[in-house]
Order: sequence, then C-alpha cells, then structure tokens
Amino acid sequence: MRKSILFMFLLFAIGVTANAQKFALIDMEYILSNIPAYERANEQLDQSSKVWQSEVEKISEEAKTMYKEYQSKIATLSEEQRGKREEAIIEKEKAASELRRQYFGPEGELYAKRESLMKPIQDDIYDVVKEIATQKGYSVVVDRASASSIIFASPSIDISNEVLAKLGYSN
Repeated sequence: MRKSILFMFLLFAIGVTANAQKFALIDMEYILSNIPAYERANEQLDQSSKVWQSEVEKISEEAKTMYKEYQSKIATLSEEQRGKREEAIIEKEKAASELRRQYFGPEGELYAKRESLMKPIQDDIYDVVKEIATQKGYSVVVDRASASSIIFASPSIDISNEVLAKLGYSN
C-alpha cells in the first residue's frame, strides 16, 4: 500500500514538472538603448521640454520682476493702485502655473508628444516579444529593468538580443 501511494506521488510529481512553465527575460532599457529611433525621440522630447521650460521660466521671471517693482513702490502707491498691481502679479503667476500644467501636466503636451513618439516603438517591441514567446512556448516574459525583485536570472533565458534582431537591429 505504501509503495503504491509513493509510486502515485512520484508519478504526480513527474507530471507536474513535465508541464513546467517556461520563462524568459528581456531588458527593456538595453533594447531601447539599441534602437536609434528611440534616441531620436528622446532628443526631440528634450528639445521640446527645454523650449517649453524656458517659456514658463520667462513668465515666472516677469511675475517676480513685477513683484519686486511692486515691493519697491508700495509706499507711494494708492490703495487702488496696490490692488491693481497685486491682481496683475497674481494673474501673471497664474499664467505661469497654467502654462506649466499645459506643457508638463498629466495630460499635457509633453505627455502627448511622448505618447506619439514612444508608443509605436513600444508597440513594435511588444509585438516581437509576443511573437517570440508564442513561437518558443514561453508562459511568462519579464522585463528585467522594471522587475526590481529579480535577484539573479540566468543569461540563457534573456531574449533581449533576439528581440533586437527581429526588430532589425542586430547587436
């Protein structure tokens, strides 16, 4: 009886290991760093960001200048003039804040531009990873760059170079 139970348990264990899932890794940072279109997109984003940041800073500086001027002349201004200048300063600060939100906010122009430039590249990578995973029977493909809990992974399961090759960027 014990032998038959042990034998059944052994068969069960063999069956489970025979159906083991296959895993693979990719390193998205490595893949992206080897795609020239990604580098060009980053340069475009940096240039746009710098232009927009300088616009925001210009308006902020104007508001600061207005405030300093207001502070230096506050004693000579009437109550009505003070109110008007305070309102103008507040409006300028609001304009800078609104422009910052418009360019850099969660749904701002920088986000939209990043989406339009990066999404096609990321979609291509995703399609190739999906194709390789389907062909080779991988159940799970993990991004090494974003999976901070991976302490060690065998280089033999890293398919990053294969993804680059299928995208047409041999390394």
